[in-house]
Amino acid sequence: MKYVILIHSNPQPWGHPTGDFIAEQKALPTEQREALEAGFEKVMSEMSERGELVSAEALGDPANARLYRWADGDPLVTDGPYAEAKEHLAGFFLIDVGDQARAEAIAAKFSGPGETIELRPTMWPGGDDQ
Repeated sequence: MKYVILIHSNPQPWGHPTGDFIAEQKALPTEQREALEAGFEKVMSEMSERGELVSAEALGDPANARLYRWADGDPLVTDGPYAEAKEHLAGFFLIDVGDQARAEAIAAKFSGPGETIELRPTMWPGGDDQ
């Protein structure tokens, strides 16, 4: 089953890894930050060894985003992402795992102070989960 892990974050300034720029994570004791990083590196190694990591990308500064909406029969382009948003999509990981429990175990390792992690199954056009 394929899942996407979406990393929502609001680092100021924008940068990757996002944890290096988030106030809540920067405020953690060094030992705790190192433990979080080690846990992340461990799950990345596990996914690679098991063939579960399909793809991953960090996303650029949301100030450079463009939104495309439909207005009066034509596409309307505006700067993005959203004026009212405080969190932005920072990156994603596409994984292919045996079941939802494994996907949830992996996603839990991605969470950290000041970030929101979203786990969502992928699907084919027409609605069938992959």
